[in-house]
Amino acid sequence: MPPPVAPPVQAAPAPTLPEPPPLPEITLAPAASAPLSLTAPKAVKTESRAALLLPLSGPQAATGQALSNAAQLALFEIADSHFSLIPLDTKGTAEGAAAAMAQAVAQGADIILGPVFSFEVKAAAPLAHDNAVPMLAFTTDASVAGNGIYALGYLPGPQVARVIAHARDQGRRRIAVLARSDDYGRAVADAAQLAASSLGVDLIAVEYYDPAQTDFTALVKRLAARRPAPGEKAAYDAILIADDGVRLRNLSSLLSYYLTAGEPPRLLGTLLWDDPRLASEPSLSGGWYPAPPSSSYEAFEQRYAKAFGPMPARVPGLLAGIAYDATALAALMARQGGGDYSVTALQSPLGFLGAGGLFRLTPAGLAERGLAIREITPQGAREIAPAPATF
Repeated sequence: MPPPVAPPVQAAPAPTLPEPPPLPEITLAPAASAPLSLTAPKAVKTESRAALLLPLSGPQAATGQALSNAAQLALFEIADSHFSLIPLDTKGTAEGAAAAMAQAVAQGADIILGPVFSFEVKAAAPLAHDNAVPMLAFTTDASVAGNGIYALGYLPGPQVARVIAHARDQGRRRIAVLARSDDYGRAVADAAQLAASSLGVDLIAVEYYDPAQTDFTALVKRLAARRPAPGEKAAYDAILIADDGVRLRNLSSLLSYYLTAGEPPRLLGTLLWDDPRLASEPSLSGGWYPAPPSSSYEAFEQRYAKAFGPMPARVPGLLAGIAYDATALAALMARQGGGDYSVTALQSPLGFLGAGGLFRLTPAGLAERGLAIREITPQGAREIAPAPATF
């Protein structure tokens, strides 16, 4: 028997949600110097349907519910009665994602929001291709992107380029990279090589380590043994550590112990460093990492908490922000653009302003983002360089 058809959820304001404050604008009006915005001046009569593919049951149900909440918040704040959101359960499996995608097509979805996991996207993408329905997936797997599939996750490449550019602007041009010997670590190292080449900085060393490794003494000693170039006081003036948790703490502590000659190198990180617990690690104090602009993201978190309570601790907050932005974008395009989800509309070069700040969708199917720079201090991370206002 075919799966039951779930009725679409109409975009009527939920009575339990608070009246939102004014939103950061994401205009869809043509402009030469401003991003496109998520506020709509008028409604159109055309109905648009967006299918929201999330793991609403199974082991990842808590994540799915948090993302559903974020999408409902965007629905309440942005949509009008001409936009419908259809929540569909992927069960957190490839088979469930394919079945949910089939339901989305059967119910006439004009755009797909989600799924979350790479294997879900790979299972659902063929049906999206066959029916020419664009998909705004929440994954960080760039390999699934292209041909109408967009990966909205925060990819390591742009993060690395942003933090290295900031280091260069601060006069730190001799950089080393410590990276895990896994897909993430290799992506970071490749991005560092590209950034060094384009930004005119020297990538002095790239050192890989096994993610299962617990003793990094030999690795750090090898790094510390490198002699500085003639006329330089130290071999490196910045070291990028693409990791988090215990490994990050161990590496930073060893670096502060062994790299004592000359001025200590500035430690650089990625969004993996966006962890308030790192403020208690003295060896990371002063470290820089990229992140969404504080003002826009904190405003989203506050509105989410007011409507639904605190974000579950095990759910990445940035992922909820992506779900909000995807839903807000789809709702605004329905309201202001008559449900135009064409390549031209989705890939506006001006971009959009959302919960995570400035972003735009590229022809490669990736999300390019305007990121700020934060510095770790004993009192917590503080923003020291703003995100760009335009692309």
